[in-house]
Amino acid sequence: MSADDLSPWQEHEGALTGVRVLDLTRILSGPFSSMILADLGADVIKIEDTRAGDDTRHWGPPFHGDDAAYFHAVNRNKRSLALDLKSDAGHKLALRLADDADVVLENFRPGTAERLGLGYAQLSERNPGLIYGSVSGFGQTGPLSNRAGYDAIAQAMSGAMSITGEQEGEPVRFGVAGADLAAGMWMTIGVLAALHTRASTGVGQQVDISLLDGEVAWMTYVAQNYFATGNTPGRYGSAHPNIVPYQSFPTSDGNIMVAVGNDSLWRRFAAAVGLDDLADDPALATNPDRNVHRDQLLPRIADALRQRRSDDWTQILTDAGVPVGPINTIPQALDQPQLRARDMVVDLPHAAEGTIRTLGSPVKLSATPPTLRHASPLHGQHSVEILTSMGLSEHEVQSLIAEGTVLA
Repeated sequence: MSADDLSPWQEHEGALTGVRVLDLTRILSGPFSSMILADLGADVIKIEDTRAGDDTRHWGPPFHGDDAAYFHAVNRNKRSLALDLKSDAGHKLALRLADDADVVLENFRPGTAERLGLGYAQLSERNPGLIYGSVSGFGQTGPLSNRAGYDAIAQAMSGAMSITGEQEGEPVRFGVAGADLAAGMWMTIGVLAALHTRASTGVGQQVDISLLDGEVAWMTYVAQNYFATGNTPGRYGSAHPNIVPYQSFPTSDGNIMVAVGNDSLWRRFAAAVGLDDLADDPALATNPDRNVHRDQLLPRIADALRQRRSDDWTQILTDAGVPVGPINTIPQALDQPQLRARDMVVDLPHAAEGTIRTLGSPVKLSATPPTLRHASPLHGQHSVEILTSMGLSEHEVQSLIAEGTVLA
């Protein structure tokens, strides 16, 4: 999609048009949440320090212009105000912005926002309708609440790493920062719920999200399997602990993922790959049966699938109504016609680079779709614009810039 093609999106008011978010977050979990809100139409003012800005502006190479690609991944649709929160003038400006905000997001270690004079109790006393979102490693309460939190630590402590990787291999971390991204999604859900409640009560609240809690919540059926049996879940590689066959298999030229989720699919699958004897075997008729005979069954399937190319099997199994897909590289995944048809790869206008290619929004709303308006802001790009809209004179703005409270 070209920048010109985005104009119809810009004409729509988003679902959150009229909601103002003061975003004090940085790195990934908080910025991912505020980007979702911005895509949905909220006016997100991203506060960055006046020295280097969000840490991820420098997490490269690779770079798009002066900023790392990492930064561009989660900061589109926002306005950047570079402000020294530790200065008296900067603190006063932040308070004024919070007074007019519907939502404030922060992902400091618990206690830091309070020391800055920007904690929930301090801001909600001035703005009772404020929704205040806090993301931290371990939450605002509990014995670990003061410990710094990182995605990899949450993945380790949640049990997620213990079930990820090959059966005989070492525990491995998910390929992207799953705990950070999960926390950002949970934060967005919490903020939207709090906005809904405020619509009837007029009163805001704090949304307390922990990386550890969010990742543990993703354990869902794995944790429930443990509750049901008392057995410690292990690693299954690409396989599923409850469903057989449901995993990656090698073909003559690569790998495919097969998801045989019920007994009817099993019969279709076995016939399609030429294993009619298995399709008719009463000992394999149900998924619990296949689970019991997993070790004998999987080698037979693997031998059969090695006889053809991935593309051949994808077509054969699709024609048979069996869920199947190639295991794509990132370039292959992003080049899929299906993703292009759903605007999941877009080119957005950028103040310095012209356009920057990035991922689209997976949220498809029929009446108020997400609006992808512009790529990530330059450091302090909107400082003057935001301060002027607050009623500051040109002289006051220039004085703040000269004294180093504001970067523009």
